[in-house]
Amino acid sequence: MALRVVHGWRGLEPELRGASVALGNFDGVHCGHREVIALAAKAAGRLSVPFGVISFEPHPRRWFHPEAEPFRLMSLDQQARALEGFGADIFYVLPFDAEMANLSDEAFARQVLAEGLGARHVAAGFDVTFGRGRSGGPEQLKAYGEKYGFEVSIAPAVTDCRGGKCSSTEIRQALRDGRPKRGAELLGRPFSIEGVVVHGDHLGRTLGFPTANVALGDYVRPAFGIYAARTRLPDGREIPGVAYVGRRPTVNGVDERLEVHLFDFDEDLYGQTLETDLIGFIRGDQRFEGLEALKEQIARDCAAARA
Repeated sequence: MALRVVHGWRGLEPELRGASVALGNFDGVHCGHREVIALAAKAAGRLSVPFGVISFEPHPRRWFHPEAEPFRLMSLDQQARALEGFGADIFYVLPFDAEMANLSDEAFARQVLAEGLGARHVAAGFDVTFGRGRSGGPEQLKAYGEKYGFEVSIAPAVTDCRGGKCSSTEIRQALRDGRPKRGAELLGRPFSIEGVVVHGDHLGRTLGFPTANVALGDYVRPAFGIYAARTRLPDGREIPGVAYVGRRPTVNGVDERLEVHLFDFDEDLYGQTLETDLIGFIRGDQRFEGLEALKEQIARDCAAARA
């Protein structure tokens, strides 16, 4: 069954209620998140009910801190594809608005989980918080489950192969530090940026290295510079290449963007949605004394990325 994406929690059709759900934000769907998701899936099988995942849009952090720098590890579409890959039947995207922000922990458990979604089982992480002021935690969730008729399971903390905590915060820091391979260890896959190809100033084509340009939006900003990359096209093809993330200081650029040059490729991509994995960090961003010096460096970057 294909994943059904449901926006909201009121007035749901009967077949969209009564699921075993994983509760969280799941930005990145990293190794820690997958433990919670696995608990919900296991309970769904035992109870013979749908397997659902709950997330919030916008991310609560964006609601409470609208001025915060970009921090997302995934777009909503990427999140949905990842969850479908783990076998989820329903993706509940709950609006995080003034009403949601002001629900007490008990009101959230009763109105949203029990009455709205009709949840049969709720899986959450050891550090789950919910309700106004983040007043609810694992023990409160268990108590409300007993009161309102849903089972609760709590996933323990997950550590990676180095003994560190698997968290979105750790992943963001690794990316900001120019360590995409470390980020991939925790994500379970490379960090990827998805977006629509827009027209730029065509400088890359002038230099002999045409690029597809994508706005960074609310994605966390990885270290600015050059990466070995792999890009997925809408038709499913995966093309290796070299990617640049930054502001283009050599030409006094202002906007932050992703520019990716696909190897041995010459097709029109304008208006298409691409997803680019950042595989390996090659070098940091720098300003060059003229376009010829930039062109020479791009050639070296391409060779490094191919290698």
